[in-house]
Order: sequence, then structure tokens, then C-alpha cells
Amino acid sequence: MRILIISDTHRYHEPLEGILKNDGPFDLLIHCGDLEGEEDQIDRLTGPTCACVMVPGNNDFFCTLPRERVLKIAGLKILVTHGHNYYVSMDPSILKSEAYDRGMDIVMFGHTHKPLIDESGPVIAINPGSLTYPRQNGRRPSYIVMEAEEGRAPSFEIRYL
Repeated sequence: MRILIISDTHRYHEPLEGILKNDGPFDLLIHCGDLEGEEDQIDRLTGPTCACVMVPGNNDFFCTLPRERVLKIAGLKILVTHGHNYYVSMDPSILKSEAYDRGMDIVMFGHTHKPLIDESGPVIAINPGSLTYPRQNGRRPSYIVMEAEEGRAPSFEIRYL
């Protein structure tokens, strides 16, 4: 299974359109929040062959999506959240601890606008950064491609525009 993980698009879809065109196809898109009312547009962009899982972020004031989602992919339990309620801007350790306590293998989050693949400890923490307002050194828009197959360890790659 090929999974596109994005976050913090803030109503700007041109980068996502380019990724879907040039780096697709994907089986699943996971958006870790700050959609700003664009859930339907993102769903349309991915097309009928790519499922979408989205959660709201701290800028999604009237969003009716569930605050968190738990997914089962290739035998892995995955928690998807924006992360702002777990103080991820300071450190993802509180969120990783919560995910561990809930029996998760992976936690995916956004909010910091900085990409991260943290495979230390029993829970893998994934943050794709931001496609529109990156904050890491170099400030390049980023996303993550995950490959998952039953019985194999998942792989993650941070990619930049």
C-alpha cells in the first residue's frame, strides 16, 4: 500500500495537485489537519481510487471531522491527530506516550510545519511538515510517502518540493 501523508495545507492546493500528478498514484491520503474547510476539495483532487483520511487542526474551527482517527493498515495500529492538544510544538514525547498507552504502533501528526520521522522507542512518530508554510531550516514544502505491506516493516520517506 502506498500512502501520501500531508498536513497544514491551509487552503492552498497547488502543491498537492503536483504531488498527485507527478508522484502518484497513491492508495490512501492522510491529512493531519489544518484543512481550513477544504475537505471536499482535497477529496475531489485525490480521485475515486485514493481514499482520504483527514482530521481537523487548530485552524479548522467549524470542522465536523473527528479530532483523531485510529487506522489499521497492514497490521499496524495508527493514530492520526493534528497534535496541538499534545504540545507537539515543544516535543512529540507526550503524544508518543499517549499513542503507546493506547496500543499504537505509529502516530501521525502535523501542527509544527516541520517534517519528522522519529523511529526511536516503541512508537514511530511521523510529521509530514507543511506543503504551504514550512518552518524547518531551508523552508522547503514537505510531505511523506509511506509504503506498508502486511508482514513487513513500514517505510517512510520525507520528500520535498
